[in-house]
Amino acid sequence: MPAYVGHFLTAQPLLALFLTIAVGYLLGAVNIKGFALGSGAVLFVGLGLGAAVPTLSLPPLLGNLGLLLFLYGVGIAYGAQFWRGLSSADGARANIAAATAVMCALALMLAFVHWMPALSLGEALGAFAGAGTSTAALQAALAAFGTGPATGYSVAYPLGVAVPILMLGIYNALRKPAIATRAASTMHVEEIDVDEFSVLGMTLGEAARRLPDGIAIAAIRRGHRNLVADEATRIETGDVLLVTGIDQALLHDVATRFGKTHPGRMLRDRNDLDYERFFISNPALIGQSLSTLAIPAALNARILHLRRSDADLPLTSERILEAGDRIGVLAPRASFPALRQLFGDSVRSTGDVSYIGIGVGVTLGLGFGAIHWPLPLLGQVSLGFAGLLLVALLLGWRRSSGPFQWAMPISANLVLRNFGLTLFLAVVGLSSGATFAATIAANGLLYLLLGSAIVAVLVAVTMAIALLVFRLPFDSVAGIVAGATGNPAILAFANRIAPTDRPDIGYAMIFPSMTVLKILLVQLVGVWAT
Repeated sequence: MPAYVGHFLTAQPLLALFLTIAVGYLLGAVNIKGFALGSGAVLFVGLGLGAAVPTLSLPPLLGNLGLLLFLYGVGIAYGAQFWRGLSSADGARANIAAATAVMCALALMLAFVHWMPALSLGEALGAFAGAGTSTAALQAALAAFGTGPATGYSVAYPLGVAVPILMLGIYNALRKPAIATRAASTMHVEEIDVDEFSVLGMTLGEAARRLPDGIAIAAIRRGHRNLVADEATRIETGDVLLVTGIDQALLHDVATRFGKTHPGRMLRDRNDLDYERFFISNPALIGQSLSTLAIPAALNARILHLRRSDADLPLTSERILEAGDRIGVLAPRASFPALRQLFGDSVRSTGDVSYIGIGVGVTLGLGFGAIHWPLPLLGQVSLGFAGLLLVALLLGWRRSSGPFQWAMPISANLVLRNFGLTLFLAVVGLSSGATFAATIAANGLLYLLLGSAIVAVLVAVTMAIALLVFRLPFDSVAGIVAGATGNPAILAFANRIAPTDRPDIGYAMIFPSMTVLKILLVQLVGVWAT
């Protein structure tokens, strides 16, 4: 790189930061036979630019801020799933698979130290922390062995990001595992002329209770008038039922239980009932379940469907309303103003967050992570950012506490954590590029071999146990691998190849416990060595 360009970038570190982000996302969007790096490319662009301009320096606080935003957003979004997962069979299996893999990786590292005298234990522990992308584990190694572990960490860290991405990508490309997703789900309706003798005289409530989950009777047409379905109404000959659901095949099968489908009459007639969508922005409704949602009977309204992000969700009694949800309602047009007032219907709410909640939540998380816990034989242990994530998971499960609102709209949460992830990757790449290049030039092959072996074992053992022993679905396993290896870039790639919410849930279930385990293992080795 020309010297004047290097001097310019050194004088303009923020320009270098956002240049790295822009070029990283451009390269990350390149798709080669289904394989793309996505936001993970930001790290590699940062490493290249940092090696080309070794004088370039960015405050570590920027990277810490990015990681903080990402972890807090993940915790708030998936707190309920994390705590449910810990008590579930799949959650226990995921933690067993990841913990076994972490301990196998540590055993491999100790074998390298035994058979390769050129490697010191401190440097090897740094490589173990880097391969597991655990800054907290590196800090524990530095406390025990001085500056030596930083060398192994700087070389192994990029491998800890690249190798899991490559292994997940190759497995996905070769095996093409089936991934069940509701991301493209859409609400469907059927209009049915009732002519089946078995349902005549049955109330709509009795008929609805015999329907599969996710299928609902929304309205009835009688005497050329559309009426909201009332559980006490008895089905008569000549009635037309409007039935809704997101599984089109199941919906059509259910329709045949009542009679012949005859679309058009109910949906074309808007005189008595009409359909409208409203945004959920009323704070009093956020966090309520559909079973507790009280719509005044005078409004003569019926909830038809609920849409969150890009998916229509089944209407179940335990479904929780989130800020920014769009709720579809069948009601007389005269009721729309009152319904709009009830739900809030503010588009701006999809981007609103409680900055008081974020400030208090992050303060609690950082404070908890800074506490030094005395453990037998190990001395003082602090959780660092793992403590922040644990607190965020707890707050996300609680949703609110008194005047504090912890939950966020999905769109705002995505922006928060994706920006944090991108900022973190760019800063780490730019800051470690020069050290990475120098270390590779001196002892590159040995460190590359050690780092690659550690992370390959970590990923392979996790996938083997989770996929082959416990038979977990691939999208969950991708998140478990991201949690076991610990880097947000791997989670971003897992979300790219498995576009469901399971990678995030798997990551949230695994990352805190594996971070704590890595810290404890590094400190245990340090105590054993001394």
